[in-house]
Amino acid sequence: MQNQTEKPYSCEVCSAAFSRKDGYKRHMRIHSGEKPYSCELCGSAFKNNSNLKNHIRTHTGEKPYSCDVCELKFSNSSNLIRHKRSHTGEKPYSCIICGSEFSQNSVLKRHLRTHTREKRYICETCGGAFIASSNLKIHMRTHIAKKDHPCLECGSVFSDSFGLKRHMRVHTGERPFQCDVCPMAFSENSDLKRHVRTHTGDKPYSCEICSSTFSRKSTLQKHVQTHSEEKQYSCEICDARFSVSSNLRRHMRTHTGEKPFPCNACDAAFASSDHLKRHLRTHSGEKPYSCLVCESSFSDASHLTKHVRTHTGEKPYSCQVCGAAFSDCNGLKKHIQTHTELE
Repeated sequence: MQNQTEKPYSCEVCSAAFSRKDGYKRHMRIHSGEKPYSCELCGSAFKNNSNLKNHIRTHTGEKPYSCDVCELKFSNSSNLIRHKRSHTGEKPYSCIICGSEFSQNSVLKRHLRTHTREKRYICETCGGAFIASSNLKIHMRTHIAKKDHPCLECGSVFSDSFGLKRHMRVHTGERPFQCDVCPMAFSENSDLKRHVRTHTGDKPYSCEICSSTFSRKSTLQKHVQTHSEEKQYSCEICDARFSVSSNLRRHMRTHTGEKPFPCNACDAAFASSDHLKRHLRTHSGEKPYSCLVCESSFSDASHLTKHVRTHTGEKPYSCQVCGAAFSDCNGLKKHIQTHTELE
């Protein structure tokens, strides 16, 4: 019988060794670039049959792999394995330079570039170089494509019919993407995916610098700015400074009183989209934030945070005059008045 450790098949290019001939053949396609497995629907080609099978599910919509914690479904097993780490907190990939840990190998690879400063993603239009593919995608938007699909309602113009179709939902109110867990519906599939994370707790966006995780890409982008002390955006009225331009725009509304986010269900209007989203839950009754101790549900994450302190006894707000501590800032504010009234 052949020795279990014997590897008679050796790669002449990189010296990798294999115990089976089929494993050796699959490996050699890395060097040759051979892709013998083709999709009959779109012509895409793959190095091995398993990759072709996974690809075909993008056409059929089949998702045979289900999470036993939250029941989300996936088209391939590797995506399910990565997703499960959002429940277990497992971070099996660690940086050999700084020790930061990550749940995905791809995120570790991006993180390593923050040490090496390697910029492997090149813009074919202007030659700009970027550490991450996501940064290149954002940059590519600066090379604006021709826009010849106008909206007859408001005059906005789009580069393709798909963009125009999505935009029209602003006028029609159409919300074709329905949450399977609660009654909420959305005009964009991306909005639905973000919403589903409020039920699952999934946080797929990881900071390459400190490994903090976030449920939304925009939140990650704002967080990354906190690692830079530079605050290049300043308010012309009160000299407040911000590291993100969107934070400056929101701040300016405290001076102008502008409330550009109106509620479609009532006459209320808000200075930020986040405040509007919280308000909409008063109409829908949605309470996506649940206490793990007593299962109470809340419409706002901050309400859940305050509630959890009734279980933990945490009192993070302390009076600088007498040292009394409180579980929320409102309790502290009321207490401080007792000092000012004595003066």
